[in-house]
Formats: sequence, structure tokens, C-alpha cells
Amino acid sequence: MTPILVTGGAGQLATALARQGGEAVRVVGRPLFDFDRPETIGQAVREAAPALVVNAAAWTAVDAAEADTAGATRANRDGPATLAELCEQAGVPLIHVSTDYVFDGCKGAPYVETDATGPTGVYGATKLAGEQAVLSGCERAIVLRTSWVYSASGKNFVRTMLNLAATRDHLRVVADQKGCPTAARDLADVILDLASRLRDGWEHRYRGVFHAAGSGWTTWHGLADATFAAASRHGVRRPTIAPIATSEYPTPAHRPADSRLDCGKLASVFGLRQPEWEGSLARTVDELLGRP
Repeated sequence: MTPILVTGGAGQLATALARQGGEAVRVVGRPLFDFDRPETIGQAVREAAPALVVNAAAWTAVDAAEADTAGATRANRDGPATLAELCEQAGVPLIHVSTDYVFDGCKGAPYVETDATGPTGVYGATKLAGEQAVLSGCERAIVLRTSWVYSASGKNFVRTMLNLAATRDHLRVVADQKGCPTAARDLADVILDLASRLRDGWEHRYRGVFHAAGSGWTTWHGLADATFAAASRHGVRRPTIAPIATSEYPTPAHRPADSRLDCGKLASVFGLRQPEWEGSLARTVDELLGRP
């Protein structure tokens, strides 16, 4: 079987795609695939000779990007641009994963794909540049914007909260930022479904940007509270969680206050919609805690 080539190494989404895609998926990552070493990009594509490429590799350290614009640009714009050109040359579709941080968060309602972008930091700006580079470089390109990704592995908010609860009785969590939590395995299911459809042929309506996040929304405080509610069923200590304003937790990068994504286009074109975030969170917490 001609493989699906997935970049991103041991990242949350790449791991979920490998687990759920089985032998159909070939994952590459550092050091053999590295956007800081452009020659490795072409080598990976040539060796895999894939039917589809999924780019899940990115610089995702939002605050660190503020201090290293060049590094974030190489990872989020230049590397994907090279990958897109290689896919175009090989006649292979490319699914590129992007972010809600391309928006400034000031709309006051869920964003649709045609809304004006306005990233507030280096991370969002470089991811937006990556979207544009991918769509310019590859005719058969799909950009999936997602948000607040978590899983039972890797570095993410859900795992951080559970780790903190092991040593602290009281936590303070931002309660004035809204978003759509997304389980990595739910996003992987969407991508694998798209891959199946693309094997049947490309249609022009597939090209472009689609929002692909968990259904429903909450705040970081709400996500923390739901995480502990799910974990408490397994005897995990539940700390008190004080809601705080963003201004009380300053960070180098400015986060969008309301980056909720409207995923109606994905449902309209592909008939795909991710589950409600609460159920997916509970299943992920069960997995993380090693429970059935």
C-alpha cells in the first residue's frame, strides 16, 4: 500500500495518526526529517513515495517564538513551503495543519474560514504565512485549522493540569479566553477520513482552508475543571481552581481572547464533524490515567 507520509515525529497528532492509521501511515521526524535541514525534506518525500502527505510538524512553543522569530519562521513557513513544492512536483495532495492563533480573537463569535486574519504574535503570524505558502505552492492542498489540541501523550494543557494537581491543592487558571478543545485522536480520525476520500480522487472543492476543532467550546478554566471532574472518577485528587483574568497571568505572547472556530464548512464539504469536547476529554483522561 502506498503510504500516507506524516511529519511531526513524536508529536501529539503524528502519534495519533500512527496509532489509528496503522501500516498505512509512515511517520517521520527529527533528526531524519527536520525543517531546519531542508535537504531532509526532499529525501523523506522521495523515499516514502507517498499517496498523501500530512504536515503535522510545527514550532508550537508560542511564547518561545517571541524570542526566536527566525526559528519559528523556518518551522512554520519555510519548511512547509518546501514541502508544498515537493508535493506539487510529485502530484501528491498535502494536508497542512494550522491554528486558531491566526485570528486576533476580537470577533466575539466563532470564526469562519473567510473571516479576516490578524495574528497577535510570532507563532500565529508564522503559521498564517505557512498557510499562504502551502496554498501557493501546491494546487491540491488542504489547510486544517485546529485549536487547543491535547492527548494522553506529549506536552499539553490537560496533562499539565493533572501533573500540577499531584502537588498543589489550589490552582489559578485563566477564565477569559475562549476556544474549542480538540482531542488529537479526533483530529486524526478526520484526517484519515480525508485521506480515504482523496484516494478516490481529487475535487477542486477540497482545496483551501477548513476549520477542524472539537465541537463546542469552553475557557481554559472550564477545561481544567472538566479535566479534574473526569480524573476524580478514578480517585485523582481535585484541587480548587480559581478563575483569573489573562492580565493576572502575563506571558511573552499575547493570546487571542476568543478563538472559537466554526467548523461548518468541514461538515458541509466532507460531512465530517468532531465529537463534543467533553466526551473526548473524558476518554483521553481515562487513557492518560491508564484506565479502561
